[in-house]
Amino acid sequence: MSHQTRYKSVVDVMVLLHRSDGRVLLLRRAGNVYASGLLAPPGGHLEDGETFIAGAVREVGEEVGVGIAPADLEFCHLMHHRSPDGEGRVGVVFTTQRWSGEPRNREPSKCSALVWANPGQPPADCVPYTAAVLSQFCSGALLSLNGWPTTTGDTA
Repeated sequence: MSHQTRYKSVVDVMVLLHRSDGRVLLLRRAGNVYASGLLAPPGGHLEDGETFIAGAVREVGEEVGVGIAPADLEFCHLMHHRSPDGEGRVGVVFTTQRWSGEPRNREPSKCSALVWANPGQPPADCVPYTAAVLSQFCSGALLSLNGWPTTTGDTA
């Protein structure tokens, strides 16, 4: 009997800060980081032992300096995506319309600008998974695949 290797995945958390005018906050990545020059929402990967919600709150605080009460995070999307090198990753996306403080660039070595964008017409220079997340956010879909070969068994 052969033993399958248990699947393991990096988990990314992203937060769409959603203003009353309908725009969401995107960060222009900069420096020696993945997708430098492109736009992505605040977020990052979970640290060992961290929950989705704790990671989302931490990442937003680190990147744009706002505080979010865990109860104000609303789950809005789950994406199973592949990085450009083919690594499978799970993206958990939250949205919130409530936060404390004014978003500011707290990581100038990793971010060159903050951009409030219309999620229904995202800028052309978004990271590919960001454009996919925004499209799903606008459609209300809860689950999607991005970067995987399509097969007849996929329903997302």
